[in-house]
Amino acid sequence: MRLILILALAAAAAAATLAGCTGKPSFDDPSLSSRELELEEFFDGELVAHGQFQDIFGTVRRQFVVEIEGDWDGERLVLQEDFTYEDGATERRVWTLTKTGEETWEGTAPGVVGVAIGEEQGDRFNWRYTIDLPIPSADGPTRTQRVTFDDWMWLQSDDRLFNRAYMQRYGVDIGDVSISFEKRR
Repeated sequence: MRLILILALAAAAAAATLAGCTGKPSFDDPSLSSRELELEEFFDGELVAHGQFQDIFGTVRRQFVVEIEGDWDGERLVLQEDFTYEDGATERRVWTLTKTGEETWEGTAPGVVGVAIGEEQGDRFNWRYTIDLPIPSADGPTRTQRVTFDDWMWLQSDDRLFNRAYMQRYGVDIGDVSISFEKRR
């Protein structure tokens, strides 16, 4: 019995180690372009985004479209995001971002625990936060699940930005979200 317990603990430790070794972006990675992302310029105006959530096994669990209205007033960037999911569910999230330095940001939104922090570098932006995310339930009211996001965004052209957000719960990877943002002119 003791051997089984030891083997089970070793397997759990190995799984946790492998989950923690998932390759994720870093500002130490070489830049892939000479573009400079200015968050306040890119998100000022109307945008549309298409995205999906996939679990750690790569199975797509949910798809969505987001209509975004951004307003930069010289001090704050307010993003009104209207989500429409493939099942017809909708959600609105309103972010208020403040530039705290030449390349740094802080932000808040309903459901966000504390303050989100972000940093720009070249064509990239990293945005980190914890949020009580609404989770639909087929047999009852929507519940929330506290998750941590590590978003990485890359400016691909003047009007296109790609976002990959890594999600964790209790420090364990649970999946990621891929989103393509496009500015409307």
